[in-house]
Amino acid sequence: MSTRRILVSAMVLTLATCSRESIRAASPAPGAASIAGCVKLDGPAPRLAPLRMSSDPACAKMHPAPATNEGIVAAGNGGLQNVLVFVSEGLTGRSFEIPPEPAVLEQKGCMYGPHVLAMQANQKLEIVNSDSTTHNIHPLPANNREWNKAEAPGVKLEETFSREEIAIPVKCNVHPWMRGYIAVLKHPYFAVTTADGSFRLPDLPPGEYTIEAWHEKLGTATKRITVAPGQAQRLELVFHAHGG
Repeated sequence: MSTRRILVSAMVLTLATCSRESIRAASPAPGAASIAGCVKLDGPAPRLAPLRMSSDPACAKMHPAPATNEGIVAAGNGGLQNVLVFVSEGLTGRSFEIPPEPAVLEQKGCMYGPHVLAMQANQKLEIVNSDSTTHNIHPLPANNREWNKAEAPGVKLEETFSREEIAIPVKCNVHPWMRGYIAVLKHPYFAVTTADGSFRLPDLPPGEYTIEAWHEKLGTATKRITVAPGQAQRLELVFHAHGG
């Protein structure tokens, strides 16, 4: 995980380049608030480098057009994909139920999907191998237990992370181009931006929060925000492509 912080433009409660439809704040539950918005890359994104899969013909065969690195993926409107957005401060003293459904990390096309997976602490993690070749999954946490498991085609594995950690690098020792991240949060108020850079944080208790955005290459940014009961807010966060 990168600890480098970058210059970030103001995080404002206005709408700019992202589609209104894609970031429309959902109507919150009675008394709850919601935040929806977009993360944008200001400036040209670097060219996505092709991934070299020739060491495993089964993997290369799945990609007639070479798959590309997912480090910085931006849409035509500048929307930045694979950014984790979450509440980092403001929930002290609250407890949250662990979701009964698992978070799912799939190995498909010899790549991890999603590239950035977010889940709650102690939520079940299900790892699926949908490929015809054997993979392995090797998370490299700083605060959780490290593990490294081989996974044959069609097999499902289950694991958990008990401590909050943003974000855990994940690699495959068999296929070194396979890289991803798992973010583990104490609460359910998180999202990973979609292909157009949009995100939603629904059903927030009213209050004052620090909203944090994390990107594997561009660093982190934070913004204090206050949401009133029943309020639906929209915001935009911009990372500069040149960094600093």
